[in-house]
Amino acid sequence: MGNRAVITTPERKVGLYLHWNGGRDTVEPLLRYCELQGYRAPSHDTYGWARLCQVAGNFFGGSTCVGIGSYTTDGRMDPGDNGIYVIDGWKIVERLRAKYDENWDCVGCRPIEPHEEQQKYDFNEMLREFDAAMPEDLRLGDFLDSVEVPVSEVELGDEVWMRVVGEKWQAFPVVGFGQPNFNRIAVTIDTPDGKRDITYPDLPYVANYDHEGDFSWNSNNYVHGDMARIKPRK
Repeated sequence: MGNRAVITTPERKVGLYLHWNGGRDTVEPLLRYCELQGYRAPSHDTYGWARLCQVAGNFFGGSTCVGIGSYTTDGRMDPGDNGIYVIDGWKIVERLRAKYDENWDCVGCRPIEPHEEQQKYDFNEMLREFDAAMPEDLRLGDFLDSVEVPVSEVELGDEVWMRVVGEKWQAFPVVGFGQPNFNRIAVTIDTPDGKRDITYPDLPYVANYDHEGDFSWNSNNYVHGDMARIKPRK
């Protein structure tokens, strides 16, 4: 009995067993939640497996709902129910289920078709379920309501979520655009002739690290990267 699944990576070295909630409607938000937390992925190193187990274990509770061990073969690792999820980064890149002959001997695996996937639970509701199961000081809270926008579209007054000490997310208002006087922030762009170039555009900066009322001086106040997460605009 159960609603089982196994999660592995393309290297097929480790398998994470879920006894309950093995449907895609739970596994996909589980992976997304870990990504939003900023955890390294299992395909990167063993810390990723540890964090994935942490979130799953907090959610399921008990002592036998989550297991982890060495991966053998796809056919042997398929637990039934929802089959196998192969993830790269925090994305599902392959879905497999064992094939059996008339004697119920495993004869390999086949892809799981989209119509076979369980779609019972709402994605955003599951994100909040995972968050509620985390220790209070590790919860994402209002960050889960954030909206992702290109940095080039960030506006004055937007509240941008930034990483702070302790690897936590905190929202700060945008108070200006520019570049710090020191440690300028380079941005790589594609040029019309197909080459790549370095530029130093005016970037949004937030009211975090203050220096006598000046927030433009510290490069850590600037929004880096191509995309930013902001609080919903009113």
